[in-house]
Amino acid sequence: MSFDPAGFAVRRWQFTLVAFALLTMLGLNAFFSTPRSEDPHFPIPIMIVRAVLPGAEPTEMEQLIADPLEDVLDGLDDVDEIRSTSQDGAAVIQVLFNWDVDTDRKYDEVVREVNALRPRLPDGLALLEVRRARTTEVAVIQVALVSEHLPMRRLEKVADRLRERLARAPGVRQAEYWGAPPSEVRVSLDLPRLAALQLPATAVADALAAAGAEAPLGAVHAGERRFNLKAGGAFRDLETIGLTPVRSVEGRVVRVQDVADVAWAETEPTHLARFNGARAIYVTVKQKDGADVARLTTAVNAALDEFEKTLPSGVKLERGFQQSDNVKHRLNRLFRDFGLALTLVLITLLPLGFRAGVVVMMSIPLSLLIGLSVMQGLGFTLNQLAIAGFVLSLGLLVDDSIVVTENIARRLRAGEDRVTAAVNGTRQISLAVLGCTATLMLAFLPLMFLPEGSGAYIRSLPVAVLTTVAASLLVSLTIIPFLASRILSRHEDPEGNALLRAINGGIHRIYSPVLHRALARPWLALAIILGICATTIPMLGAIGSSLFPPAETPQFLVRIETQQGTSLAKTGEALRYVEGRLAQEEAIVWQAANLGRGNPQIFYNVNQAEPQPNYAEVYASLEAWNPAESPALLDELRADFDRYPGARIRVIVFENGPPIEAPIAVRLQGQDLNVLKALAAQAEAVLKATPGARDVSNPMRLDRTDLDLGLDEGKAAALGVPAGAGRRITRLALSGEAVARFRDPDGDDYAVNVRLPMDARNEIAALQDIYLPTISGQTVPMGAVSTPVLTSSPARIDRVDRQRTVTITAYVGTGVLTSAVTAEAVERLEAELALPPGYSLQLGGQAEAQSDSFAGLGAAVLIAVFGILAVLVLEFGKFKTALVVAGIIPLGLFGAVAALWLTGNSMSFTATIGMIALIGIEIKNSILLVDFTEQLRRTGMALRPAIERAGEVRFLPVLLTSVTAIAGLTPLALENSGLYSPLAIAIIGGLVTSTVLSRVATPVMYWLLSRGEREPEVAQDSALTASAPIV
Repeated sequence: MSFDPAGFAVRRWQFTLVAFALLTMLGLNAFFSTPRSEDPHFPIPIMIVRAVLPGAEPTEMEQLIADPLEDVLDGLDDVDEIRSTSQDGAAVIQVLFNWDVDTDRKYDEVVREVNALRPRLPDGLALLEVRRARTTEVAVIQVALVSEHLPMRRLEKVADRLRERLARAPGVRQAEYWGAPPSEVRVSLDLPRLAALQLPATAVADALAAAGAEAPLGAVHAGERRFNLKAGGAFRDLETIGLTPVRSVEGRVVRVQDVADVAWAETEPTHLARFNGARAIYVTVKQKDGADVARLTTAVNAALDEFEKTLPSGVKLERGFQQSDNVKHRLNRLFRDFGLALTLVLITLLPLGFRAGVVVMMSIPLSLLIGLSVMQGLGFTLNQLAIAGFVLSLGLLVDDSIVVTENIARRLRAGEDRVTAAVNGTRQISLAVLGCTATLMLAFLPLMFLPEGSGAYIRSLPVAVLTTVAASLLVSLTIIPFLASRILSRHEDPEGNALLRAINGGIHRIYSPVLHRALARPWLALAIILGICATTIPMLGAIGSSLFPPAETPQFLVRIETQQGTSLAKTGEALRYVEGRLAQEEAIVWQAANLGRGNPQIFYNVNQAEPQPNYAEVYASLEAWNPAESPALLDELRADFDRYPGARIRVIVFENGPPIEAPIAVRLQGQDLNVLKALAAQAEAVLKATPGARDVSNPMRLDRTDLDLGLDEGKAAALGVPAGAGRRITRLALSGEAVARFRDPDGDDYAVNVRLPMDARNEIAALQDIYLPTISGQTVPMGAVSTPVLTSSPARIDRVDRQRTVTITAYVGTGVLTSAVTAEAVERLEAELALPPGYSLQLGGQAEAQSDSFAGLGAAVLIAVFGILAVLVLEFGKFKTALVVAGIIPLGLFGAVAALWLTGNSMSFTATIGMIALIGIEIKNSILLVDFTEQLRRTGMALRPAIERAGEVRFLPVLLTSVTAIAGLTPLALENSGLYSPLAIAIIGGLVTSTVLSRVATPVMYWLLSRGEREPEVAQDSALTASAPIV
């Protein structure tokens, strides 16, 4: 005996109530405890290795650092791509693994390989670190400690105290401070005095290194006591450093203070910060995986309130970015949409009557709460895509309940008692409901397994739909029959309420004659329908394609790049201009300026720019993003910044989706840097001439000019200068050498740095007066073994998969389709750019990401279509019937394309997902019609009368399910969101056309494929006749 869920739920109603009470409590707990976030959290299989070697030029960084690191990392399993950037004194290597790997294990493997290679890398490495890219790596809070007068060392101590306090807040993974030049004890060498005493600079460095050496000396015993022996170690006061002996000259001890000045100083700044134009240090907070950003922000703000009371005089705490504000705004907007959608769905249920409407509406909170508890169990956060998925499912999860409730109500109006009508009405429709839900879930299921970053980013949306729709099936087959058996009335008008009578009357007067004529001339009817669908073919080329839209956050970046070799001070002039221009806009509520480095990372797919003296960045925020006004404001800023001489200033908005270089990226690969430079110049000119392209960037446009000291190693050897001594002396003089540590009374540790005084370091002539030691103990001036010359070198060297690469990037104008500009640029490049043998051109940016993402969508479409066909064949037992049901697919796609074209949307990634989802939604309606036709034929009704009767009877539930889905999606469509509005618009357009056209197309196709068949045997089984359709 088969299990009857409706009968069990109705007759064992006490168990049903307890079970659903438990599920409701679990759902409520999930709603209040599931972490909120702005964007989905997902593992990113990208590991980043960063190395710093002061004084090394890009070619040296490539040869000494990038090449050996790439060599060992390329040997790891599952490596998809390796990218590296070598520039002045720094190299960054990105290892991109396949998206299906265990990111924790791959991180451990990268760390192991880098540590094993470390002994073979240059000794002067100042930094070698490995970090992983992840969505929680971004700062969720950024505040500023502002003071124009407090010494930077004291302000840094305040920032460090704040960092320590915030790091203890619940949910905080890491707190950091930025923009403070590290303080040091500087031993500034007096070159004339050293020259007069013929002392090499290394003598001072070696003396301090010996005096400040910290090494365990062992232990001594005194009776039964044991004491660790200490001597020397970190310096404790500046006087001790000054009194350190260096060497004896002519019988007199020369001390450090005789040839150098010892004082506190700031290191040469690489990153300076200003908040709203005032000198500042930024403090940022990162969240732990799984932490709720709202609760974290509450805890951090409480700590900030407490800490603010302890600030020294003249220091102000400014609160800038808080991701929770964006999360709150997005989620509140989506919750508002949810409420509006719920209201619209209620209105669409009016034809069922008040009691039936109440029964159907109960499925909404129950299904959503069950779905939310499952999502929490799967580890998903409550983010904008998950909420969009719930709103999307709102119009779908009532479909099963509508069909079941409408069938029960119809049997009640025909005279059955409530329990019998509830059990038999559900049993009659259960197979069709199961098939409908299965096809819908098969449409969304492949979206869970889309590859690459786009699939990971979008995954929470299909999961939200799948969990709630699966829950709605459970609800419609159990609690809904029970509620119907208790709430629905037998004493209603057999024809229903006035609205239902009006709709049924319209169906009988308008639809039935149209269907009758279509069945009389089926081929003509199909030809007309196919002709209507064919009108969308030209629209496909017109709407174009895209990947993900801008994030529409109120924050944006202004990136400033001056010419290579420009000093930090000169770059600061351009930064001051940008700050002043932004301050003129009332819509901008705050701005965080960064000189020499990018702002700390605050968006999951935008990394912090590496330190460079010719780079600056402003992170600014509008009060709110206004789609009608904000883009125009940013375009106005771009126009003003374009007129600034001597710097390239770009306004960047954040983009959804996986990280890309820029919307348009052209990669040129080859070995010879000079050839690449010439090709890059040509490609840059082509992109600049392409309509719609703006902010074109060519990293090889200008070389950097360096000073080669011109050391003559042969002459140096003849004079007795040890090999490498010249390079060490020069590095000590120019970059300084940290020779010891200084520990202040607070226990903080600082470097003791020996170097030239700041006012002499830019004098080339001063280099010639540096004395080099000889093996005989004498010294010779640098000028005796060197001849400085100016040289030219590349500003940076990029490599992709170990091949030298230059990437020319561009952005597109507001309202311009990236795919159209890219296509135009590619056409021009192919016509104008002649590539020598051994050189290649590849597209990156959105084109590459779109290709990877849409390739996965193609597989998802195939899985969805064939999976749905398999379910249909299983349900109906015949290929012909399955093809009739699936024949509705083109009708919906026609409407989706037309809707996108009419609303000015492109075929984006989310719009394509909407079309895949549409396949399952519209097939549900077709199943209801074909299944009922089959039931009528099994009762003995002839083919054509069965088709016409099924079309008329099933018109109302099909109409209601389509209208509720449209009502649920309407707020998303009207939201004007570039991310999920195209998805909603595509589904709405497809539902409108498929609902209208399929009411004729599906019966006509069924008639054409079924006429001439032998009529099915009339059902005799009592179980079947009990649930036979009431016509």
